[in-house]
Amino acid sequence: MAALTTPPRRRHAAAAAAGAAAGEWAVVSAGAGAWRVEAIGKHQLMRRTGLPARDLRALDPALSYPSSLMGRDRAVVVNLERVRAVITASEVLVPGPRALAATPLVSELHARLSAASPLDGGGDGKVLPFEFRALEVCLEFACKSLEHETSVLEKEAYQALDALTSKVSTLNLERVRQIKSRLVAISGGVHKVRDELEHLLDDDTDMAAMHLSEKLAYQAAGQSSRFDTGKEPAESDQEGEDGEVEQEDVDGEDEGSVAFTLKIDELENLLEAYFVQIDGTLNKLSTLREYVEDTEDYINIMLDDKQNQLLQMGVVLSTATLMISAAIVVTAVIPSTAVFWEATGGMLGGAAALFAVAMVYYRRNGILR
Repeated sequence: MAALTTPPRRRHAAAAAAGAAAGEWAVVSAGAGAWRVEAIGKHQLMRRTGLPARDLRALDPALSYPSSLMGRDRAVVVNLERVRAVITASEVLVPGPRALAATPLVSELHARLSAASPLDGGGDGKVLPFEFRALEVCLEFACKSLEHETSVLEKEAYQALDALTSKVSTLNLERVRQIKSRLVAISGGVHKVRDELEHLLDDDTDMAAMHLSEKLAYQAAGQSSRFDTGKEPAESDQEGEDGEVEQEDVDGEDEGSVAFTLKIDELENLLEAYFVQIDGTLNKLSTLREYVEDTEDYINIMLDDKQNQLLQMGVVLSTATLMISAAIVVTAVIPSTAVFWEATGGMLGGAAALFAVAMVYYRRNGILR
């Protein structure tokens, strides 16, 4: 009996399904090495990053999750509209690297993270930790993408709105309708990113949770990752002679547990810079929305004016029809044919006079302009 073989097409489909189940991720590591594509399963990724399943679901493009920046014990989850990534202390993982939307992000991450430069430092010139540099690339990419979409929309919108103002047509109205739909979609995305950055800036604990390198260093030294934000020292802390703050033992903590202070100033400055940028994009969209609304109001006024002109024309035609009909009726009842033409002329003249009187009456009472 001949052995059963799987058709090549089915084998390729099965392989593609297996690859989709495993999930392809672009891995960009610190250093000058090239980025690579790895097939990483869900449970393998959870062990690698320490993330729960609910955080990984936020990166699924098939699911509608709001924009978020989540700091966890060993990773930072970035979900900002066009940017989806998992950042650890030593690498960045981007889902779906073969997608057109992910390729520019992966290239930018590799170019910027391959080597640290003085431009990647804080205010004192110190090189930022890997996770902060990776987060900056993601924020910059998200803000620039939304800014580019806004600029393209502005250019198309102003041309379409000016064309509609010059000529109200079905084609121009359809163009404006499509632009308005795009405006709503882009504004919603920008709002989500702005709100997430604002929420993060208002929560020192969430910002402190993103200091992956420092937490990793303390954990490697055998200490727990219990940390303070460094904003306002606790009242129970006592300052020694050398000016350093001595941490008190906390009841209920393990023997190797030491609370350490994280300075969130660098991350706060980083987030504030992109918050200002995304807020500027939102202001541009707000200005464009106001222009669209003003144009709609102007078009409605024009249409109302045309409608009023049609109504006035209807009044004029109705009055003329009434006068002519009255003249015809009176002329039809004249018995003698000897004075027919004289009577007809008189009726038409009388109808014209009554029509003129009606027009004067309409204008004086504001019925006609």
